[in-house]
Amino acid sequence: MAPRRLGFWQWLAVVLVKPVLFVWTRRTWRGMEHLRHPGGIIIVPNHISHADPLVSAHFIHDAGRWPQFLAKASLFRVPVIGWILHRCKQIPVERGSIEAARSLDKLVAALREGGAVVIYPEGTTTREPDLWPMKGKTGAARLALATGAPVIPIAMWGPERMFNPRTARLGLRPRTPVTVVAGPPIDLSKWAGATPTRATLEEMTDVIMLRIRDMVAEIRGGTPPPLWERPATRRGSREAGQ
Repeated sequence: MAPRRLGFWQWLAVVLVKPVLFVWTRRTWRGMEHLRHPGGIIIVPNHISHADPLVSAHFIHDAGRWPQFLAKASLFRVPVIGWILHRCKQIPVERGSIEAARSLDKLVAALREGGAVVIYPEGTTTREPDLWPMKGKTGAARLALATGAPVIPIAMWGPERMFNPRTARLGLRPRTPVTVVAGPPIDLSKWAGATPTRATLEEMTDVIMLRIRDMVAEIRGGTPPPLWERPATRRGSREAGQ
């Protein structure tokens, strides 16, 4: 893997954010070597809190990669904020069928340029009552089929103490314990070259989410439940994380 070279705005983001996280968290990092795969990688973390992106970005940066998160396209149209997001190499996600296809093209381009693309396969913070992973959406599987890039699972536990998603309470206690573990690439070779039908994508997504769930169980202990199912509502392609 080539040495990471940061532009000014990326460097500034690191300088502003990492010192805060050094004080706020007490970190247990494991498995960073799996992120050092040469070329583009698809990183799939569990999603338990709005603090997750800060913690996972810290972990990925410490592993020597620059994280490229998906962000709502509307944010890129906000003066100043959108300009900074572009320069920090974050990726806009459009909604709707045609726009979602364009977002996929941007993700494919980022991976071909050697990027570390972060997709939360659940699409939102988990709704499972005890914060176990729930069934995922199919965006990561679709991207893996389109590019052949390795899919690297990440399990996190601890960010829910920084921001509790159930109470919307911010926890500012210094040295909050957080654990982040990356695993080896998920074996999706069974589907290499497959047509991206709904059934194929859902099978791949279940494999991805079960790996993440089992890694979360290793961190927090206990027996994980089956992947939590969303209530029967519209499950259209509203996000690139689908």
